[in-house]
Amino acid sequence: MKILIFWDVYGRLWRKAILREFEKMKNTYTPDFTVVNIENITSWRGPASVHAQMIDDLWADVMTGGDHVFDNMPDIEKYFSKDDCKLIRPANFLESPQYTLPWVWYKIITQNAKRLLVVQLLWEVFMNHRVENPFLKIDDILTSIPSKDYDACIVEFHRETTAELYGMWNYLDGRVGCVYGTHTHIQTNDAHVLEKGTGIITDVWMNGPFEWVIWAEFSSVKKRFLSGISRGKIEQKLTWKYIINALLLELDALSGKCVNIENISFTWKL
Repeated sequence: MKILIFWDVYGRLWRKAILREFEKMKNTYTPDFTVVNIENITSWRGPASVHAQMIDDLWADVMTGGDHVFDNMPDIEKYFSKDDCKLIRPANFLESPQYTLPWVWYKIITQNAKRLLVVQLLWEVFMNHRVENPFLKIDDILTSIPSKDYDACIVEFHRETTAELYGMWNYLDGRVGCVYGTHTHIQTNDAHVLEKGTGIITDVWMNGPFEWVIWAEFSSVKKRFLSGISRGKIEQKLTWKYIINALLLELDALSGKCVNIENISFTWKL
């Protein structure tokens, strides 16, 4: 089975790029499944329902969130509450007997008799949320969901440091088809298949403006670098080029192990 993964559709610019590039990439790579992270799709502050629906209406099979997935509450509730919602939240958000966080935290999707389990985890360091230990949570998930219900599993690990990702892929090697990292906004050059058959990459990278400061015009953040003081409005970079970054996986439908992993990156002018 082939899976095409995009991380971080970032604001207004890439909402234009997505309409221009997605269909071409679908025809080029012919994936069985597509996974799209949309946690910053609405002007870098979480997804709004209208933009989640926009990706849904294209050809995404699953959408993932991250630490910003609830930033547009209560608006995003409208999409999360749909019976056919494709957006999953991180599985290990902290819950208690007094409060259970709603909405789905994994998806099993089926195409052409192939079944893929998609899970997202959030790390504990440098995040603004309290979460359960992601190592223990993925153990619970893989134990509680019968392996007969899916053919392969991929895990998106939303984290800050490389050590966290390397720890997770060592922990899951041979147990899932791929562990891929998101959140740090730079595509890494370490995509490969581990000894026991798990594909990994430390970071897929974002999709949005090219030659930016994360997503911003340098002129709007220049004073912050020179003065050390956070002040002034940060402006999105909306001109010149956009960059498309993705991950192409091929998993064996019988063993669930990774056969090939390839990072994709290209730029194009508006």
